[in-house]
Amino acid sequence: MDNIVTIIITAVAALAVGFIIAKMLEKNNAATAIASAKKEAVSIIKNAEKDGESLKKDKMLQAKERFIELKSEHEKVINSRERKMVEAEKRTRDKESQVSSELAKSKKSNDELENKKKSYTERLVFIEKKQLDLDKMHKNQVEQLEVISSLSADDAKNQLMETLKDEAKTAAMGYIQNSVEEAKMTAQQEAKKIIISTIQRIGTEEAVENCVSVFNLESDDVKGRIIGREGRNIRAIEAATGVEIIVDDTPEAIILSCFDSVRREVARLSLHKLVTDGRIHPARIEEIVKKTSRQIEEEIIEVGKRTVIDLGIHGLQPELIKAVGRMKYRSSYGQNLLQHSREVAKLCGVMASELGLNPKLAKRAGLLHDIGKVPETETELPHAILGMQWAEKYGEKPEVCNAIGAHHDEIEMTSLLSPIVQVCDAISGARPGARRQVLDSYIQRLKDLEDIAFGFGGVNKAYAIQAGRELRVMVESEKVSDDKAAQLSFEISQKIQTDMTYPGQVKVTVIRETRAVNIAK
Repeated sequence: MDNIVTIIITAVAALAVGFIIAKMLEKNNAATAIASAKKEAVSIIKNAEKDGESLKKDKMLQAKERFIELKSEHEKVINSRERKMVEAEKRTRDKESQVSSELAKSKKSNDELENKKKSYTERLVFIEKKQLDLDKMHKNQVEQLEVISSLSADDAKNQLMETLKDEAKTAAMGYIQNSVEEAKMTAQQEAKKIIISTIQRIGTEEAVENCVSVFNLESDDVKGRIIGREGRNIRAIEAATGVEIIVDDTPEAIILSCFDSVRREVARLSLHKLVTDGRIHPARIEEIVKKTSRQIEEEIIEVGKRTVIDLGIHGLQPELIKAVGRMKYRSSYGQNLLQHSREVAKLCGVMASELGLNPKLAKRAGLLHDIGKVPETETELPHAILGMQWAEKYGEKPEVCNAIGAHHDEIEMTSLLSPIVQVCDAISGARPGARRQVLDSYIQRLKDLEDIAFGFGGVNKAYAIQAGRELRVMVESEKVSDDKAAQLSFEISQKIQTDMTYPGQVKVTVIRETRAVNIAK
């Protein structure tokens, strides 16, 4: 127990001594650190003073260098200004010397001008004096002439002017008459050349259209199948197509009759498909006819497109293209309408080129001039007016519309294309082989025209010419005066219009002449 207490006391004493010793060591270390810090602060201050001195010296040196640079630049500017001032003074002295020399020259020229002015003034006075003398002499001569001729100067002048006017009028009338006669002769010759050249440059074909088509068969056995039991197949075909089918004794052929070429073509193609397929009964017939009708519609559009491409016509509306295609299946007096329109378009293009007009517009008008003949529904309008209305509806130019409407003189012509289309239409329709009619009805119509003319008093002779498009009536001069001739022409035209049915127009020309015949023996 005592040992333990002794040990504890010893340990506590040791701890106290250790603590005291530690405290003393801390004080010594702090004093040392403070002393070293003071030394470092002193050294730092010395180094900063040294750096400040060196920096101050550097800045002073830089300031001196900058001052020297600015001074040199300032001196350069001053020297440049001095040089410019010297040059300006030199130029000023040169200008002064030049001005002084010019002033001297100007003074000399002014003296010369004064001398010239003086001489001109003297000459002007002399000329004025001479002019006064001449006026006096002219006045004396005029007075003497007035005394001699017993006319005043104004009267003589008026008489001279009247005489000159009469002579000028006479000469002018003669010149105008000669010019008009020469122009007429030249115009007729040139017109004939243009028309002949145009016709020669266009290849034409003869009319081949008619109102019947022949459908060839491989054997006569097919005829019975086409007729069907109790004729039901042939009745179905006729009802579906609107075409009359004639089955007669003609070997290996039947005849399709219809005025509408489109219907005939639908019937022909339908029969060809039915015969090829072999199934011929009413239901199959209706199906084939519908398909063929759609096929023909597509072919009409394709024909219209090919036609406008061949003629170089662009921008035509689809409805007009379709109308052009329908013309393939329409004929006029045996002449295929599409062929006729293509021919007219080519003639118009050539003639317009010869006359210096737009050939593209002329072709367009020539192709479309008869589109009024292929309406989808019946109408009472003349085909020229209907075609003009269609052209206006689908945005054609006014010149083209007027040419379509005026090619049979239904409306007044307002452009140069209109007479070209009219002439080319007549050329295409009147050429040999272009159109054909039933001979008996044609002759009867011409005879009726002449009989109408003979029904009026004073008519001596009457001739229907130009395929019945013109009636020339010769009258007796003793019975019919000039005024009566004009009235007779009007009355005959009204009689024809009332009593006859005819295509196009009929021109009535009444000729009255007086002959004086003597014989020298």
